[in-house]
Amino acid sequence: MPLKSNFKADLTKEKRLSSLLDSYYQKHLRFYDFKRIHALKQQLMGIDLVLKHKTSLQTFFVDEKAQLDYINETLPTFAFELCYLKNGIEKPGWLFDSSKVSHFYALVTSIFSDEDETYTSCNITFVNRQKLISYFAKRGLTQAFLKEIISANADLHGKLLLDNLDPKTEGYLFFSRKNKAENPVNLILKLEFLCRIGVAREFI
Repeated sequence: MPLKSNFKADLTKEKRLSSLLDSYYQKHLRFYDFKRIHALKQQLMGIDLVLKHKTSLQTFFVDEKAQLDYINETLPTFAFELCYLKNGIEKPGWLFDSSKVSHFYALVTSIFSDEDETYTSCNITFVNRQKLISYFAKRGLTQAFLKEIISANADLHGKLLLDNLDPKTEGYLFFSRKNKAENPVNLILKLEFLCRIGVAREFI
């Protein structure tokens, strides 16, 4: 039986979640004005939200990533997509995709729902995309290196430990070859680790 893609279902969930996120932004973004982006073309470029500083007028593009498969659960990690399949062709995941213009990721975790189709609370962690990529490059975890690892393990399903990362406190690779239609390969990273190395901070 072919695996079913959850892409359309996820989009519906994301729309419901966005109202909760907007309420948090309105309450906690003291120094920024924000604008939610609905145009698909911009969303595909990694822009879900535009932040503009109220005094300097600096503008930042934010790509929201939510753990929508884990409602009413609290996980210590987040999956950063390295690659996936589309129509049988491997595509770059959002972390290294050069077509994405995101400055920050807003990682939405601990999403709770007290009633059907309504999200009531969540946590948000902001990650500086360029700082994250630069940090991993210094650790030898470049896009080219990770691509080689992925190619060398084309048939693997499950966890793969990396010499460059402590799997208990930092992260590891995970291959979803058997349970997801898109066959994604993700870099699973500890949220606490991202904050500790200075590339992320908890927003709420």
